Amino acid sequence: KEKLEECLKEAQQHLEKLKAQQAPGENPQRTHRQAAEEFAAQDRVDRVHRAMEALQQVAAVKATLPNKQRREAPARASITDPEARKMKMPNGGFDPAYNVQLASDPQSRAIVGVEVCQNGGDAPLSEPMRRQVEARAVASGQGQAKVEEHLLDGGYVNLDVIDRAQQGSVALFMPVPQPNKEGIDRFMPRADDSQAVAQWRQRMASEAAQAIYHQRASTSETINADLRTYRGVGRFLVRGLKKVKCVVLWSALAYNLMHLAGALLRT
Repeated sequence: KEKLEECLKEAQQHLEKLKAQQAPGENPQRTHRQAAEEFAAQDRVDRVHRAMEALQQVAAVKATLPNKQRREAPARASITDPEARKMKMPNGGFDPAYNVQLASDPQSRAIVGVEVCQNGGDAPLSEPMRRQVEARAVASGQGQAKVEEHLLDGGYVNLDVIDRAQQGSVALFMPVPQPNKEGIDRFMPRADDSQAVAQWRQRMASEAAQAIYHQRASTSETINADLRTYRGVGRFLVRGLKKVKCVVLWSALAYNLMHLAGALLRT
């Protein structure tokens, strides 16, 4: 917060200085340059204001976290893109980012769901994605469609999510984390497990479930790699949640067209 207040003060002083300069003279180049400088300075002031508003939202979310260390850590916001949120990167560092969610069909390897959000955690996002896929299937004229099996990676593991999935008659296939203590069978149901969680542990212990989970390597991972390498879903060159989602949607459409067209040509 202190740094943002300092940035706002500097940005406002810079804008006032530009406005106080000599009025544009007869030189049109000076006029255009001065207008551009004032526009850029005003844009920076506006972005700092939006970052301060975002900071309040981040602080409100952090106040609800169960982890004391994370809850008491100072809230942060980005001046470059106030709608972005600080997230942990694959390299272990933290950067302003968006959480891109994709749903794909393992058989056709087509992308069937897209979402972009500011939530750094994946666990709460699996259920809304299923609803999106089902709604899209209905809208496309396929009638009532039900996601009965959902393949997820370890970032989505959450006991409450497993319980809600079973209530919706959805079988989840995601890895069971290794226990903190040695000598404990992670697939063995525990005394405090709900029925859904116990069934999930036993399901993932079977060879059939392991075979299903191994499909991620040839489906989700290849799709993620394609979008990151060829379709622009990496370092975004736009600002704002809506624009980022637009980029991801176009990238998903391009992937589907190229992938499915290639499959038709091969057959």
